[in-house]
Amino acid sequence: MSNYHIKHLEEYWQVYRKSVRNPAVFWEEIAEEHFLWRKKWDEVLSWDFSKPEIKWFAGAKLNITENCLDRHLATRADKTAILFEPNDPKEEAQHITYQELHARVCRFANVLADQGVGKGDRVCIYLPMVPKLAVSLLACARLGAVHSVVFAGFSATALATRINDCNCKLVICSDGSYRGKKTIDLKTIVDEALEQCPGVETSLVVKRTGGAVVMKDGRDKWLQPLLDKAATTRAATIVDAEDPLFILYTSGSTGKPKGMVHTTGGYMVYTAYTFKNAFQYREEDVYWCTADIGWITGHSYIVYGPLTNGATTVMFEGVPSYPDYGRFWEIVEKHKITQFYTAPTAIRALAKENLDFVENHDLSSLKVLGTVGEPINEEAWHWYNDHVGKKKSPIIDTWWQTETGGIMISPIPYSTPTIPTFATLPMPGIQPVLMDENGKEIEGNSVEGRLAIKFPWPSIARTIYGNHERYRDTYFSAYPGNYFTGDGALRDAVGYYRITGRVDDVIIVSGHNLGTAPIEDAINEHPAVAESAIVGFPHDIKGNALYGYVTLKETGETRNHDNLRKEINQLITDRIGPIAKLDKIQFTEGLPKTRSGKIMRRILRKIAGKDTSNLGDISTLLNPEVVQDIMDKSLA
Repeated sequence: MSNYHIKHLEEYWQVYRKSVRNPAVFWEEIAEEHFLWRKKWDEVLSWDFSKPEIKWFAGAKLNITENCLDRHLATRADKTAILFEPNDPKEEAQHITYQELHARVCRFANVLADQGVGKGDRVCIYLPMVPKLAVSLLACARLGAVHSVVFAGFSATALATRINDCNCKLVICSDGSYRGKKTIDLKTIVDEALEQCPGVETSLVVKRTGGAVVMKDGRDKWLQPLLDKAATTRAATIVDAEDPLFILYTSGSTGKPKGMVHTTGGYMVYTAYTFKNAFQYREEDVYWCTADIGWITGHSYIVYGPLTNGATTVMFEGVPSYPDYGRFWEIVEKHKITQFYTAPTAIRALAKENLDFVENHDLSSLKVLGTVGEPINEEAWHWYNDHVGKKKSPIIDTWWQTETGGIMISPIPYSTPTIPTFATLPMPGIQPVLMDENGKEIEGNSVEGRLAIKFPWPSIARTIYGNHERYRDTYFSAYPGNYFTGDGALRDAVGYYRITGRVDDVIIVSGHNLGTAPIEDAINEHPAVAESAIVGFPHDIKGNALYGYVTLKETGETRNHDNLRKEINQLITDRIGPIAKLDKIQFTEGLPKTRSGKIMRRILRKIAGKDTSNLGDISTLLNPEVVQDIMDKSLA
């Protein structure tokens, strides 16, 4: 059992060594002891990264919802499974028990089956963060259908592209959503998208805001009346471990989005195992991940990871700034949250505000703090540690990707000593390697290179939907025999990993490889700076020079900008060296970001290089308006 719940650093090393010495035996023991299978596997693992072809637990039969719901009913029927905290704090929170969630999922699965959805069919889900979003994932899985969630903030064009790419036959959407003070009309976006989606037969509409909508005869149906008539039981469709569970789109650095296909058995085992260990979850805990289920973090660590462990998982509909910047901390106090998992972007935004927003709330229930989405910079780490964790709740800086399905490198709380900006050590079963530009593995410690993984883990995405060749080219061609993450990393003297940013964010200046993350960390230490992004631009002598986009904490910062530029470059010189100084520093109102909070450096690179003829689709950005502002004020 100790393989499953690691409690000490010494135990971590014992488990880790076992996991890499014989991975098949390691994962077989965990799969056998902790999950419900309808038929055991024929083979634990078969793989060939040259094809690439990876199978875990092939021939095994199961349904993931029996592991998330049915098996808990004997012991946890009345325990809260999903705790829903609405956008408006005046609206009452909902506690949905395992018994109730089971009934809701069965009802929804019956409705989908009545609409002709069966095993293998793709269903697109475009919903705000309301309980029916989680229920809809599980209802699809109950039927063996493949869910494809699209974040309910993407444009009609982006939605249509994703629906058509995987040939969805049914869409689940809503009339609208609440986001802070705003009410957003989602149905009109879906209507516009569906004009370009001939394969969609049915659209099921959730009523959330009560706004006026147009319902298209024969296609659009209100969901609730159908649920009211549906039975509360539904036998789970048994699938193969390697049958697809979901498709989730992630932006490519070029070209159209990539539909990453995750299969059922391995994904279940890995997300459950990493949830239990990364968050040190205990039976009475109340766990909250602030992500949207539209992203992989929400799939793995709001829905599947927590529910397979019988946890109480919080879903939050709102934003951290509404009705004020104390909302996160008010929720932590109200529900006695024990584990809190959020993005560095959110932490930096909250750190700009008055400390009273944090200090007016009792955060003593917190046991573990987590970050996800990008490496956390040192200043934000210290703010989080000092003011939220009160220096007693360890911070797990988790590194992973849509493609990996689950957390890959992370401290284990109360076991791994943490260092700001370091993701630290690999999870059991993960075998990271650093590669040089010639494709050779870099041995030893105190080294830097490109991060690859040399052995498969259970939740690795199996393919890109409809384009296996692109999957091979993107992830397995750079370093044959390895999965290439696209990230750079360094391994310090004790073997800890620090992610240094995307490899395309490594800029070669005068022959020196400069990762952008350490430079941005240095800039962000300046007391006037809220956030920064560094890109390269062509330079006649150096080959590339560094261009810094810097957002100030006070947009009307009155200090002399020339002086600020000098101070910023001095900080960089002090932390990294004069080679890393910026040739250009542009002060911005904000930085272009994806809906998950990642800075779109591709756009910034084009502006810095005076190549703005084709910026691609910027409508899916969180803040597309900042792009024009940056272009207007770009430095000559």
